[in-house]
Amino acid sequence: MPRGLITKALSGFYYVEEEITKKIYSCRGRGLFRNRKITPLVGDQVVFQVEAHDEGLLTEVLERKNELIRPPIANVDQVLLVFSVKSPDFNQTLLDRFLVVIEANGLKPLIILTKMDLIDNEDAILPYVEYYQSLGYPIIKTSKYDPQSIKNILPYLENKISVLAGQSGVGKSSLLNVMDPTFQLNTDEISKALGRGKHTTRHVELFPINNGLLADTPGFSSLDFQELNISIDLLAESFIDFFNLSQNCKYRGCLHISEPKCAVKEQLNKNKIYDKRYENYQSFYEELKNKKIIYKKKEDL
Repeated sequence: MPRGLITKALSGFYYVEEEITKKIYSCRGRGLFRNRKITPLVGDQVVFQVEAHDEGLLTEVLERKNELIRPPIANVDQVLLVFSVKSPDFNQTLLDRFLVVIEANGLKPLIILTKMDLIDNEDAILPYVEYYQSLGYPIIKTSKYDPQSIKNILPYLENKISVLAGQSGVGKSSLLNVMDPTFQLNTDEISKALGRGKHTTRHVELFPINNGLLADTPGFSSLDFQELNISIDLLAESFIDFFNLSQNCKYRGCLHISEPKCAVKEQLNKNKIYDKRYENYQSFYEELKNKKIIYKKKEDL
């Protein structure tokens, strides 16, 4: 039986691109999937049987390397994190929040800074660029007056399944317009094409771009750690600069909050970017801790 990739899921149908011919088949899922609590996702590699010219029946969902809850998508290679440096201002807290989710799911981030043309010089943003690059995160700076700066993103998309994430107003639509002529649409039309129009059904869909596939992420900018199954231990591991330092902490499994001789806390007041990262870590820790307590109390009722 043929194999393929689910590129869109909508109204109970799964649109599968057959791996050899690249033809799209509209497939239904087997009733057996429901009994086994298997939900096919966009990004899944599947086996299907052809029932008509353009219709089919999913028979097997192949093993996933990862999956996201929101958006519901599988086998993602990387996340394009789009942040503007002005209008809206760069948001380090949201960036750290995204990076926790990405690290916890074993994904790769590409940080894209937009609207570089709106700042007089790069001195204000340079410390952030240097710090996050020192952690191994690639960063691309873009300007609407420099199309090549945006096209520098394209090599990262080749042969990968990528998802696009970022606040409203950071310039995601402009990036798409420049990266691929097929996205030469106005902002509203792009939102609808990517399933984010106000009057369209929200769904995840993979779009071809530079020999890769790209999905927008409705709701991904509202990240609930509890909903995304991120534990306190996983939180500590997902701040990679803290994780690298933790081998020097006195106690194994140190959470860097109240433990003595904590290597992470010893680095405070040495770098303002690092210090803000620690503030964010504390805030995320308290968020998870409080939600866990509330959850336990509900169980005890």
